[in-house]
Amino acid sequence: MKISFHGQAVVQIVTEKHTILIDPFITGNATCDLNADDVQPDVILMTHGHNDHVGDTISIAKRTGALVVAPNELAVYLEGKGLNTHPMGIGGAHEFEFGRVKLTQAFHSSAITDEDGTHYMGMPTGILFTAEGKTIYHAGDTGLFSDMKLIGDMNTIDVALLPIGDNFTMGPEDALIAAEWVKAKQVIPIHYNTFPLIEQDGAAFAEKVKPGQGVHLEPGQSITI
Repeated sequence: MKISFHGQAVVQIVTEKHTILIDPFITGNATCDLNADDVQPDVILMTHGHNDHVGDTISIAKRTGALVVAPNELAVYLEGKGLNTHPMGIGGAHEFEFGRVKLTQAFHSSAITDEDGTHYMGMPTGILFTAEGKTIYHAGDTGLFSDMKLIGDMNTIDVALLPIGDNFTMGPEDALIAAEWVKAKQVIPIHYNTFPLIEQDGAAFAEKVKPGQGVHLEPGQSITI
């Protein structure tokens, strides 16, 4: 399984048979190395409804026919845009052909702005994705919360993707605590440097995580697990 980081919270997972894209904010994301017209995901997983996470979901899914798995209100909204969606709720899990998805809580907000105004998109979430015997935790946009300990206790997490940008999410100090609590074998910082308000040093964060656990990826770089 190959996991690649592409700026902000954009993460791509490539398994033996499927390509999964998480929160594809590509167009307008200066830190992203992808082209929204070229990606070919089988599945798009979504954490919440902010525009810098929904991003190019509609155009990509319409072009590729990708299944969009999202929190219920966001899935309903995207279904209304003509997409093939699967709605889920926090704490719920589902076995798909491409892997198992379980949504976790995340402490943030969730609303999308379009030509008709701003629409509430339900609760924000994190994602536990399991395939090929590996589990990946994408925390989404969140502050630190104590149930991250429970997520770590209940799951054997191979890779955790944690936001470090501060201001809107956890900053590096809180993310270090989160890294201890989720007990992932590898921790990758995300959601930083997309714009000035969330500028952080991802390499410095990775160095502060337990030796051998922190992994700093520049956009376009990947690890194989």
